[in-house]
Amino acid sequence: MTETTTDAAENLGAYNDDTDATRPLDPETVMEALKVVTDPEIGIDLVNLGLIYDVAVNDDNITVKMTLTGPGCPVGPMLQSQVYGVAAGLPGARNVQVDIVWTPPWDPRTMASEEAKDILGIW
Repeated sequence: MTETTTDAAENLGAYNDDTDATRPLDPETVMEALKVVTDPEIGIDLVNLGLIYDVAVNDDNITVKMTLTGPGCPVGPMLQSQVYGVAAGLPGARNVQVDIVWTPPWDPRTMASEEAKDILGIW
């Protein structure tokens, strides 16, 4: 489901009936799992690129706030779907919401990990 809200974010939601959680669901677990989602144009995962702004976990509900390298990113919908799929597939995840946000604008000089900066040639 995609909808436009007043803050111009795009939302993608999911419902997972898996209640067999093997470890507590927390933001760190979700962030670690999201490291498998890689930007195909850059070749670096979204977490290390700094494109995942926030992960909130409330009981079995996960909300991910992420951005893209730019508003015209051609792989944006695919990346959003992959983030959703990874989060929804975590044991114990029941409801998942993935929001695309544009504030603050992504800046790899301040948001990417040191490893990503090295790969991108940012010093």
